[in-house]
Amino acid sequence: MPWPGPMHGPAWWVWSEYGGNRRSSWKDKDVTLKSVPSHPRDREASLAGLLQQLEAGESALLLSAAADIALVINPDGTLGERIFAGAELPAEIFATWPGKAWAEVSTIESRPKIEQMLQEAAMGLPPRWRQINHQQADGADIPVRYCVMKAGNGGQFVAIGRDLRQVAAVQQKLLAAEQSIEQEYARLRHAETRYRLLMQVSSEAIVVVDSRTGRIVEANSAAANLMNKPLKRLAGSQFAAMFDGPDAPKVEELMTALRATGRADDVALTLEGRQQQAVLGATIFRQENASFYLMRLQPMAAGASGIVVSRGQAAVVNALRDLPEAFVVTDLERRIISANAAFLDAAQLGSEEQARGEPIDRWMGRAGVDVSVLFNSLAENGAVRQFQTVLRGQFGTTEDVEVSAVASPPAAPTCYGFSIRRASRRAAEPESNRRTLLRSVDEMTKLVGKVPLKDLVRETTDIIERLCIEAALQLSDNNRASAADMLGLSRQSLYVKLHRYGIEDKSGPEEE
Repeated sequence: MPWPGPMHGPAWWVWSEYGGNRRSSWKDKDVTLKSVPSHPRDREASLAGLLQQLEAGESALLLSAAADIALVINPDGTLGERIFAGAELPAEIFATWPGKAWAEVSTIESRPKIEQMLQEAAMGLPPRWRQINHQQADGADIPVRYCVMKAGNGGQFVAIGRDLRQVAAVQQKLLAAEQSIEQEYARLRHAETRYRLLMQVSSEAIVVVDSRTGRIVEANSAAANLMNKPLKRLAGSQFAAMFDGPDAPKVEELMTALRATGRADDVALTLEGRQQQAVLGATIFRQENASFYLMRLQPMAAGASGIVVSRGQAAVVNALRDLPEAFVVTDLERRIISANAAFLDAAQLGSEEQARGEPIDRWMGRAGVDVSVLFNSLAENGAVRQFQTVLRGQFGTTEDVEVSAVASPPAAPTCYGFSIRRASRRAAEPESNRRTLLRSVDEMTKLVGKVPLKDLVRETTDIIERLCIEAALQLSDNNRASAADMLGLSRQSLYVKLHRYGIEDKSGPEEE
């Protein structure tokens, strides 16, 4: 079959489209083209046989049209002068290859493969594809899949290769995606484990109910014990059926309110078949395009009144939480039970959890003495009004405040409530002290140049010391023991200073 048109330089070999025996001339050689076998290994063997009828350079040029790279390899394993590579491969890497051994331009782990491919090609065995890695100057490898065939009668070989960088990139992305999926799966498994662990170890009875059917989806062991039913039997049961007949409509009303408004008041119910009463609270949440109720059951002690917080009482609690003045509730051990947003702002805290369980004197009072006086007054009188102290922020800020406190309930207190508001600086600083200080400063100024500096400093120290003692006595309601603690003095030292400044008659009886 003649080549159409003029030929310049090396020609490409033309395969017959119809198969069968055809004869065409390549320069001065006669080559017989046979029908292409169907099996890949047979096709490669036939191709190797055809290449032996061509020169190695011509074979490499021919095969480079169907491959990314074609190499001419001499019988001693060195690379020939002609290297055919596609534009996608970096040209600078091949500049120094001619004359070098093929194994020399490949990575160490690829050299045994090269030796084996050359041996198989020399023995006339069917060629096999092997991956060979070539190292670049920047240290990165270029993976190429090679197949080696014998060409011509001079003992040379032709190696054709396919660039595997894109395949490697896809494999790397696939590996990264698999790792990401595995990590996400592990994260979900850990989250599920934590969820189930919290459900089972929680002492509070918790039940998850499907909002559409009203059936129990999941419950913890505490709920099963409270309802006196096996845990496995709870799943799939109607939640309303867990309560006595008269209370079942209350459960339906609670779930209806949750669906409509997203919130509902707690209700007191009697468990089915038992005289045990419990307070039911509920929250609605969504998961996987479905709504569920998180039911919380708290058993009531025998003889309890069964009173549940009403909407009005809840409104009072909400108003206290939104009050612009700080409001704190503590237990009898001075530990914070609840605090509103104004207190959190003044104490420079991010959330109520940071304050809950902490002693209130961590943020309120001077050196802890104020708080002792305040709590002692609460224990004796049940209420305190306009108690002067300071409020300290988490980051070191201080602010003068007035505290009004009450013990609740008055007969047998179980907690203390504190209303804390900013004190006016004009009210916090007694007028008499301001006049004394100003007069003393004026007198000291007039003495400059007439009295030595050390005498002025000594006199100034006495003035400041007296003002501090008077302030401590005022803050402690003339309690000398508390005033001594505020000033960091022993009682004896305080008595000496009181006598020195002539203010001992203003002090009250010491605290026992």
